[in-house]
Amino acid sequence: MDHTCDAPPADRELLDFAVGLATRAGRVSAQGFFGGWGSRRKEDGSEVTEIDLAVEELVREELARRMPEDGIYGEEKGSTAGVSGRRWIIDPINGTTSFTRRWPLFSNDIAYEDEHGPAVGVINMPMSRQMVVAGRGLGCWVLDGENPDLRSGHRARVTQRTSTRGARTQALNPAGWSEELLTALHRQVFLMASMGCIVDLVTGRADAVVVAGPPMGYEDVAPVPVIVSEAGGRVTDLGGGPVLEGDMTVLATNGLLHEAILDLVEGLPRSRDLHAIDDGV
Repeated sequence: MDHTCDAPPADRELLDFAVGLATRAGRVSAQGFFGGWGSRRKEDGSEVTEIDLAVEELVREELARRMPEDGIYGEEKGSTAGVSGRRWIIDPINGTTSFTRRWPLFSNDIAYEDEHGPAVGVINMPMSRQMVVAGRGLGCWVLDGENPDLRSGHRARVTQRTSTRGARTQALNPAGWSEELLTALHRQVFLMASMGCIVDLVTGRADAVVVAGPPMGYEDVAPVPVIVSEAGGRVTDLGGGPVLEGDMTVLATNGLLHEAILDLVEGLPRSRDLHAIDDGV
C-alpha cells in the first residue's frame, strides 16, 4: 500500500492538523531531551523512555479527540481499532538510541493512511527545528523554526544527480549491514553517516538513502512513501518492491539513481548478526 499517483489529493486540513500535532510532539521531546527520564528495554531489546510514552500519549489523546473514528497504530502502545477505514501511524521518537545518548538526531514521525494508501507524512526533527511534511497530490514542504506553518514553508525537491559515482548516499544502521552490502556501495557511491536521512534527501543534502541491517518497524517507514514521492523522488525496498510491503529495508533516491543503485545491491545479503559482536554497550 505505497503512494499512488492516481489517487485523489489528501485533505489540506489534515496536513495542517498533522503539522500542529508533530509540533506539539516535538516540543515535548525537545524539553525531555535535556531533562531526566527513566528508560527500560522492551521485549525485542530496543529502548523505550518515559518521553517516548509521553509523546505517543499526547498524540493519541489529540487523535481521539479530533479524529475519533480513525484507527491508530503507535510504536509503544500498538493498535487501536477505528471504524472509518483510515489510520494514523505514530513513531513518537524515531531514534530512541540517539535520544538516550544525547545525540540530537531523533525525529517525531506521523503518517496517515486512507482507502487509497499513504496520504500524509510528517518527519519532525525538533532539535534542528526542521520539519518535512507531504500530502498526496499537495507536494512536499520544508518548515523551519519553532512554530512551523505551511504558509511560510518552501517546496522540497530532490537533487538531479544522474551518476552513482560519488553520489551522496546516507547509510542508516550500517553497523548491522552485511559486509557485502557495505563494500558494494562503498566502491561506487560517497557513503555517509545518516544525519537527517529522508529529511536530507528531500532537501537536497543527500542524493540517496539506504536503510538495511535489523528490520525497521512499519512506523519507521510509514511517512516515507508520500514524502519522497511528493518531493520528486522514488522509494522501494532494496529488492525494488513496495517499501511498505517489503522486508523493511529502504532505498530512497532522487529517482534518477534508483535503478543503478538497485543493480549495485541486487542479491546481496542485507544484514549481519549484531548479537555476535554486541557487548551490551
